[in-house]
Amino acid sequence: MLSGSRSSFDVKQHQPGQYMPPKGTKIPEISEQKSRNLAFKCLPGEYVYEVAVNVRKSISYKDSSGFVPGTLCCTNLRVAFRPERAHTVEDNGSTIILSGEHDVALPCIEKILAVNSLPKTKVLTANTTLKFIPEELLIYCRDFRIMHFYFNQSGLETQAFRITNSISQALQVCTALMPIEKAGPWTVENGGGSRKKGSVDFPTLLFETFMDWENELKRIGALDWRVSPINERFDASASLSKYFLVPSKVLDTELKRTFPHFIERRIPRLSWRHPGGSDLLRAANFQPNTDPEKEDLRFVEMLMFANHSQCVMVDTADELPSVSEIQMSYLKLRSLCMNENSVAGSDDKWLSNLEGTHWLDHVRSCLKKASDISSLIAERCRSVVLQESDDRDLNCLLAALIQVISDPHARTFSGFQSLVQKEWVAAGHPFRQRFGILKEMDKDQSPVFLLFLDCVWQLLQQFPASFEFTEMYLTAMHDITYQPFFSTFIYNCQWERGRGNQRQNCGQMYTPINGWRDITTHGRHMKSGDLSSDGATSHCPRVWEWSLSCSHQQRAQFRNPVYKRTQHPELANGNCVPSNTDKVDPLSSGTCVVYLLQKGSLTLQTQFLPWKNASNQRRGSRRAQSSESLLVEPERSLRIIKPTFTIPHSGEMLLPLLTSVRIHLWKRCYFRGNSEVQMGPSTITSTSLAKELQLLQEKLFHHLSSKTTNGTDHQAGRT
Repeated sequence: MLSGSRSSFDVKQHQPGQYMPPKGTKIPEISEQKSRNLAFKCLPGEYVYEVAVNVRKSISYKDSSGFVPGTLCCTNLRVAFRPERAHTVEDNGSTIILSGEHDVALPCIEKILAVNSLPKTKVLTANTTLKFIPEELLIYCRDFRIMHFYFNQSGLETQAFRITNSISQALQVCTALMPIEKAGPWTVENGGGSRKKGSVDFPTLLFETFMDWENELKRIGALDWRVSPINERFDASASLSKYFLVPSKVLDTELKRTFPHFIERRIPRLSWRHPGGSDLLRAANFQPNTDPEKEDLRFVEMLMFANHSQCVMVDTADELPSVSEIQMSYLKLRSLCMNENSVAGSDDKWLSNLEGTHWLDHVRSCLKKASDISSLIAERCRSVVLQESDDRDLNCLLAALIQVISDPHARTFSGFQSLVQKEWVAAGHPFRQRFGILKEMDKDQSPVFLLFLDCVWQLLQQFPASFEFTEMYLTAMHDITYQPFFSTFIYNCQWERGRGNQRQNCGQMYTPINGWRDITTHGRHMKSGDLSSDGATSHCPRVWEWSLSCSHQQRAQFRNPVYKRTQHPELANGNCVPSNTDKVDPLSSGTCVVYLLQKGSLTLQTQFLPWKNASNQRRGSRRAQSSESLLVEPERSLRIIKPTFTIPHSGEMLLPLLTSVRIHLWKRCYFRGNSEVQMGPSTITSTSLAKELQLLQEKLFHHLSSKTTNGTDHQAGRT
């Protein structure tokens, strides 16, 4: 039973402003007898198609399998299974309304298979009709899960037929926009069992306000940078965040001149500062029609160099897979891992098939590039600029991965979640397109974010004591990206996300001078996260509110028992000044040097901008002749370089080993749907492991204490 509900099954009535199904869609009526056995709470705008009771769900482990009895439900948003013995009310009074273990969103369903004992097998699509009574139902999910259900045939054949058809028809209804978006914002009463505003397990910077960016600026110690509000109305660049970090000496009036020189107007801005003084920036590629001979590019150079005499430009696409290659590799990997016949073959054949997906090759290349750039940043004080065509895919991956490798704060819960918010969500990674929430945009799908999670998992395997979180946490984040019930991963940029959250509360209008502006509702302006008049929150929740999708026991397994916390992982990076700093005004002194990191080597650039026009290249070569004496290393190979200065409390860089034997397949994630190699829950949970580890540490402490005491007493006796 859910706290605060009239019954264990809460069917929402259609109200004005809620999502309504297409005309002609039949909504089955759910009887009170059926609803009484189901501990399930509908989401806003959610209604029920069909319910089947006495259903058994197959649960497979590594060496055995079993069944969990319960009730299967099909709605306009998801397919949900509720075990009979499930407890959905937490000890602290909060309600789990999404079960990551037993729920699957409709867009996450890849294939439905109905089976009976004749034998007959039918692959159901939106345009097919089932013509036999199914005994089994298999739902293949895009997140590598396979949900296997068995129906009770004791007089309940009709419900098996009805719910199977309902799931198939629900996929047909789920077209264009997700119904959850049309349903409007979440409305959760502030009564018992409610979700309180901001009830996250770990404090997370969302990078939606000016103060969020100010706090990050203080943390990294970038004193010569500032938060710019120039894009507060999204009229400078629709895909950028409201606020971002730029050099303090560049005024906003000067900043406006730089936007036209970059694709999608995504100018260079600070991602992170290394404790040694190097700055990591990211930007889109230069506009190809810009003429350096006719246009003033001084402020572009000021952004790129950021008060350094050296600027290293990194072509992000170099040596890394393209977005389409990542998608093709991921589809091959999913097909291989979810196909039991492919796993049942010989080890040599399996390894050959795995190699053919090239997924591990992509993981290795991303880790290598991030490691090279991390070493380059730590070597000396310089500006390193990541450049990608539109600055929205591989730049997100590399910028985030570099910080996980170099910054201990990014390996904590709060730091990692804030990192995802900063480098992915606020930076405008097109989650909606990449995860295919819009069905007609399949050509744009690519799991770039999931590739990043795999890279982090590889680091976790090689450096288990350096991360506060566990594999279970990364797996939960992997799965929740396919649950389009949270605002974090269903929009392409911050502007679109804000518009989606406020669509039901207020309108917006655009003017050339003021940009996007909220229109007052009921005589007042509405902002994201405002409380409505009845005291209910009116915004979609974020994925960081894990209590909505994970039980207390599951969240307990997020914490790493072997994590060795640094003394102050959140300390500002500016506390250390390297001995080889070159903080001067290079643009005024004419000592600027530009390198291009390409194919593992630093190549000297004879011009600041890599123009493709041949005449521009010739003019650039003439300009570079006067500064040849300053260029000592026209080209050199990168090597792993340790910093020549001491960084207090910063921890070590996590430079991974990249040989084939050290890059593994994430089996616990990718093999969950394959019964032949099922990686079920471990018999020893991380909670029990943590208790055992704590007991061993206490015994060791007492042993060392007694040994020290005995040695002191012995020395005192001799004295």
